[in-house]
Amino acid sequence: MKARVHVMLKTGVLDPQGEAVRHALGSLGFDGVEGVRQGKVIELDLAETDPTRAEAQVRDMCERLLANTVIESYTVELT
Repeated sequence: MKARVHVMLKTGVLDPQGEAVRHALGSLGFDGVEGVRQGKVIELDLAETDPTRAEAQVRDMCERLLANTVIESYTVELT
């Protein structure tokens, strides 16, 4: 089973990388971009075949390592 985790900074948390991308896009002539939030995508290949257990495993991974839950939120997709 495959899992995809999307990790983003929570609303209200300063995103300096996103701001740098917004500024660079403006420098390239893309003036209509008012905000950019940058995150990460983590793809996992899991041995687990039960979707309920797989999602529980991935959420545990996120809580313990993959996301800093103080400042980041995450979503999990299973395929």
